[in-house]
Amino acid sequence: MLEKIFNLKTNNTSLKREILAGITTFVTMSYIIFVNPQMMAESGMDYGASFVGTCIAASLACFFMGLYANWPVGLAPGMGLNAFFTYTVVGGMGYPWEIALGAVFWSGILFTIMSITPLRKWMLEGIPLNLRIAMGSGVGLFIGLIGLKSGGIITGNDATLLSLGDLSEESTLLSILGFLIIAILSMRKVSGSIIIGILTITSISIFSGLVKFKGIISLPPDPLPVFLKLDIIGAFDVAMISVIISFLFVNFFDTTGTLLGVANRAKLVKKTGEIQNLDKAIKADSTSSILGSFFGCAPVTSYVESSAGIEIGGRTGLTAVVTGFAFLLSIFLSPLSEMVPPYATAGVLIYVAIIMLSDVERLDWSDSTEILPALIIIIMIPLTFSIANGIALGFITYTLIKLTSNRHKEISPSAWFLTLIFLAKFIFL
Repeated sequence: MLEKIFNLKTNNTSLKREILAGITTFVTMSYIIFVNPQMMAESGMDYGASFVGTCIAASLACFFMGLYANWPVGLAPGMGLNAFFTYTVVGGMGYPWEIALGAVFWSGILFTIMSITPLRKWMLEGIPLNLRIAMGSGVGLFIGLIGLKSGGIITGNDATLLSLGDLSEESTLLSILGFLIIAILSMRKVSGSIIIGILTITSISIFSGLVKFKGIISLPPDPLPVFLKLDIIGAFDVAMISVIISFLFVNFFDTTGTLLGVANRAKLVKKTGEIQNLDKAIKADSTSSILGSFFGCAPVTSYVESSAGIEIGGRTGLTAVVTGFAFLLSIFLSPLSEMVPPYATAGVLIYVAIIMLSDVERLDWSDSTEILPALIIIIMIPLTFSIANGIALGFITYTLIKLTSNRHKEISPSAWFLTLIFLAKFIFL
């Protein structure tokens, strides 16, 4: 049956190898079951319900990717997208989390429409590469800023806006130690370095009395406080357009970049250059974002950490299915999740931010009309504490610079379209 579904022999793999790859992928991704509920709880969601929702949404998304697209890719709520959800849409703009989930739903609908129509190609070819790269790097800085703040490494200052935190605080020192553990283990190619870092800091906190031990395994919390609580009608509002677009683009470009990178590693690229089942993989990803909103999650997306399982030998959707089962079993780990303090996940955010910044080297620095708007996106996303505002300012700057440089012919229809939407946001909303 497994051979018929996943074509193991055709893909030069085996049951044992796929199971090992699936477990490896889960270990490298499992930090999300600790980080995501903490972020979503800050938006007002019930922590326990968010924890279960994270596990179930990730599990179902992995099943869908594995069974429909036959790709060895794990999915879960996206880092950066969850921060945008909590700190910008809910915290900064003042929307209830139910309406924010409605925006996630509509962005998923648009992503699905794009994945089944020529809109995907139109958007990919129409948005300048520099701006696409800048979005990911800017989100990385945004995540890093949140990690530095939650770890106590930086703090607010009336005179200078930001300053160094109190390094004599135990929690601050532990957040720094957590980052160092993750970074060192990652450099030494240790699988699951992130989860090892989280659990090490949590264990130290328990033994030092900073955190009370609550157990490890229990029955899952009730998911009903967040399940199907999204406000779809409330999010169908003109004021939410920029939010929906920001969710859509960050998810769209992150997903596309991840899947293209994973395809090469998994040897899914045919001799003709065609990528096996790429359309199905993108449809599985986009549909998962809609599904995730039902369980109280920010857009669900493909994880680049899937590369770890692929390096072990994962080549088919069975890897993703195994990862999905591991996420499903995680719903019984809620006591462990509740013991993880925010400073134990701060190092994760900082490390992920640095990894996301690595794409800056791909920017084209030779053309000022291309690099300046990209740098504005990268800088303004963290400084405005808003992914939406950072992207908007970048696109408006791009169009203005091209116009004033007499290079208006280089502005694609999709770039014009987005610039007008973002201008309308600042003028009328």
